[in-house]
Amino acid sequence: MTKQAFSGHSNRRLNRRSLLQLAAASLSMPFVTKTTTAWAQEKLAGSGEVVVFGYGGSFTQGMRKYVYDPFTKATGINVVDVVADVAQAQMTAMFRAGKVDWDIAYIRPDRYPEMHQAGWFVPIDYSLWDDESLTGLPANTRLVDAVVAYQTVLGLGYDERAFPKGGPQSWADFWDVKKFPGSRGLLAIEGRYTIPAALVAAGVPPKNVWPLTDDKLDRAFAKLDEIKPHITKWWTAGGEPAQLLINREYAVTSIYDGRAMSAIKSGAPIKFIFDGGEMIQLYQAILKGGPNTTNAQKFLAFMNRAQIAAGYTQGTGYSSPNTNQLKYLPPEMVKQVTANPENTANVALEDSAWLAAKRPDGKTNGDYLQERWLAWRAQ
Repeated sequence: MTKQAFSGHSNRRLNRRSLLQLAAASLSMPFVTKTTTAWAQEKLAGSGEVVVFGYGGSFTQGMRKYVYDPFTKATGINVVDVVADVAQAQMTAMFRAGKVDWDIAYIRPDRYPEMHQAGWFVPIDYSLWDDESLTGLPANTRLVDAVVAYQTVLGLGYDERAFPKGGPQSWADFWDVKKFPGSRGLLAIEGRYTIPAALVAAGVPPKNVWPLTDDKLDRAFAKLDEIKPHITKWWTAGGEPAQLLINREYAVTSIYDGRAMSAIKSGAPIKFIFDGGEMIQLYQAILKGGPNTTNAQKFLAFMNRAQIAAGYTQGTGYSSPNTNQLKYLPPEMVKQVTANPENTANVALEDSAWLAAKRPDGKTNGDYLQERWLAWRAQ
């Protein structure tokens, strides 16, 4: 198994020559920005505004700097950002009221099928997209009426100070409290993010983790029983693991790659391991009946440009799946993002279709999974 860590080097595809090429590409960003602006002014020029849902805070600040403002400068269309804790709840309320105030929202893939069937989304006009967008985004990330906006890996992070001779490199190591002693952390809220780690620790190859059949769940919970006494804190917010590692309250924990990357950029003594992690994707869709559908189409076409995708990744810490963005990222970042296939060669991709599927009792697999998880956590 190839180990991929943020501070490590890959000896497969990203050799010295390719890194130098990527570095040269990153130095040409001013030219790239000019060509993007010229292309957008030619194909996407407009007026008015587009209303885009976001998460606020540093996420929206990054979007404003790297996506929203460049879009406005290039097209003349203003971006109005709206913030809500849960997009799905707000969207449901809008559609029930028959008044849709947003143009674009992020959608959880396991919630997408129901919304798609209800006709909530507008088909995406891919004719507005350039070749780098279409060739850089794998076909399975471009749906008729949604596109994968970003993907993140919930992997393993450890405090280098706790393991000066080298820390855990796999979930099996995470479970090995004798070889790698120290406080542990895992995500508490949703079992679908933590159960895959237990299966990988139990010896299931990441590519075989999904679907989470009942026999796999039995195996996962048996494995979780082993580690439960060693979890000093079950974290609930995305920023917790990095801070607890920095504070030495964790020696090793599950952590999102974007959070780990931000902490490492700030000088935190953290290493992150992709291998065996759980990759989660999030969609973007244009809401039917929104106030500015034409502008929304132009926004998605602009945002998925390879160089703008690179800005999105740098500004938010979460990576667009567009592999062509690697040409426009700094070399050090290329080694850290999920768009780099080297990093995601051995991760488990969440099966959102399975989560959304109904069981004989009418519950979705996702609901059943969560019920089992909460019951186990309460024991």
